Amino acid sequence: MTFKHALIAATAVAAGTAFAQTKWDLPAAYPASNFHTENLVQFANDVDKATAGKLKITVHANASLFKANEIKRAVQSGQAQIGEMLLVNAENENPIYGADGIPFVATSYAEARKLAAAQKPILDKLLAAQGMKLLYTVAWPPQGIFANKDITSVADMRGLKWRAYSPATAKIAELVGAQPVTIQQAELSQALATGVINSYMSSGSTGYDSKTYESIKYFYDTQAWMPKNAVLMNQKAFDALDKPTQEALLKSAAAAEARGWKVSEEKNEWYKKALADKGMKIVKPTPKLMADMKQVGSIMLADWQKKAGADGQALIEAYNKK
Repeated sequence: MTFKHALIAATAVAAGTAFAQTKWDLPAAYPASNFHTENLVQFANDVDKATAGKLKITVHANASLFKANEIKRAVQSGQAQIGEMLLVNAENENPIYGADGIPFVATSYAEARKLAAAQKPILDKLLAAQGMKLLYTVAWPPQGIFANKDITSVADMRGLKWRAYSPATAKIAELVGAQPVTIQQAELSQALATGVINSYMSSGSTGYDSKTYESIKYFYDTQAWMPKNAVLMNQKAFDALDKPTQEALLKSAAAAEARGWKVSEEKNEWYKKALADKGMKIVKPTPKLMADMKQVGSIMLADWQKKAGADGQALIEAYNKK
């Protein structure tokens, strides 16, 4: 074989190798330092290793590729092959997505896992109809109220400039008399620093990531609900993979789900301590505030059940049974 022929053969082999490698983009809405994003990066590394480099997934953190509310559509349309979204963000499209955003339905990790199991078959059906597949979900730590004032009852929340990042958080603003302002995670620090908002409900994780302690001094640990992030993929992109790659991807996703839930639970107390260390007051809510917020939750549950119809009924029944 001449040198020229050897070169052509080597080029053909290299081209074959390059052709065999599949590259996927994974848009995510949260900072690179957030535990969800760290878990995604670990998942992508696991997939790379398990497929011997055949499937490369690039994680784009902090809404750098698509904004939080654009990620689901990007995966559905194939602009991204895979993506992570906060399920409650899609509640206006179908109430089922908002099941884990109703206050005081699931408030502990054990209850959140039960709710996830009850929600999954209906989510699978919904996403399949849109050409997508649910890979895994991970819960955020329980949600509390960040505010720049002393709050002993819902009456004290009237007039607060309230961050609304989902239909459920907008509904809470309406019910407590706060002013909802739509702010996604990537813009949260700036919105706090410039006074666009002075309150919101989220986890200690979000409070820590966004340096909320620089603008707000109180965190009321209501443990009201535990929303989940979901990793979705485009079904056609998945179907285009060979069987061993598909299996490696699903196995890595199962490991990411187990790891993500474990880390979320472990970090819950850590985040609260870290906020306290930064000067934030971690407050046990008054019985009056808890009673008021549970009233808000029962109004929202009744409202949600009305909108969610038979699927919602089936979900709540399955949740209560487990």
